[in-house]
Amino acid sequence: MPWRNVFDIDALRLLVTVADTGSFTKAAVQLNYTQSAVSRRIASLEQQAGGPLFERLPRGVRLNPAGRALHRHAVDVLERLSRAEQELAVIHAGHGGTLRVGAFGTANVSLVPAALRAFKQARPDVEVIAVEGRSGTLMQRLADGALDLAVVSDYPSGLPSADGVTTAVLLEDELFVALHREHPLAGAGTIDMRELRDEAWLQDAPAGGSPTLLTDACARAGFRPRKIIKIAEWTGKFGYAAAGLGVALVPSLAAWAVPAELVLCRLGDLALRRTVHVALPAVPLPAALKLRDLLRDAVD
Repeated sequence: MPWRNVFDIDALRLLVTVADTGSFTKAAVQLNYTQSAVSRRIASLEQQAGGPLFERLPRGVRLNPAGRALHRHAVDVLERLSRAEQELAVIHAGHGGTLRVGAFGTANVSLVPAALRAFKQARPDVEVIAVEGRSGTLMQRLADGALDLAVVSDYPSGLPSADGVTTAVLLEDELFVALHREHPLAGAGTIDMRELRDEAWLQDAPAGGSPTLLTDACARAGFRPRKIIKIAEWTGKFGYAAAGLGVALVPSLAAWAVPAELVLCRLGDLALRRTVHVALPAVPLPAALKLRDLLRDAVD
């Protein structure tokens, strides 16, 4: 007949113990039960199973065919649960399991790889799954439980927030302006923002026209960007800038990835900085806390 109830784990453990000892009394001693409690639990299990599970003998008990069938499954279930408990204990101790890590594009140039290399040495038994995305998306994935840690930024339009997610500052990252080597200002080293009022800017403009660090900086310099070319990926920004089609803000984290056709210049008194944060769920995994510490070490 179809099972209408789920077998209780304690009842299955009792079944196995009675079968191993061959006695309700011995099983009661081993499990710190009374003999009458064992008899009642076994009777309840037999009722749930649809019939007797043991042959009652003059001296003790032994499994009948139905009992042997259930015993085989009970042993398998208890072994699986034991392995699950061991695996969870390892994960909660910060060893083993999987760590899901997200980061925005330029954090993956050097900062996150350096921390992950150190993490691999410190926790070789933890499998890391790394994904790249925009900070807002990463924060939401943390809130949804799809990530265990994320490196996020307030560039270009402020630090996003998400319920149940905490953030801590990792570093202040200076933004340079990338120019083609043949640009008239390429050799200046430091540029006044006002000297760029006629440039086309390469930027991943946020949806809805939200203010950005770039537009705020231009406003402080007394002008609005003449033109913004919406380029999302850094390879595209570098390509357009290398072709002389515009200039781009480049964070120091990505400086070594800038192609040879470009030079980086500082922005003087109107220098721009973004803040890079590490974000964690309300109850982080120990492995995530370890990676957080290694990210801080990578910054230092």
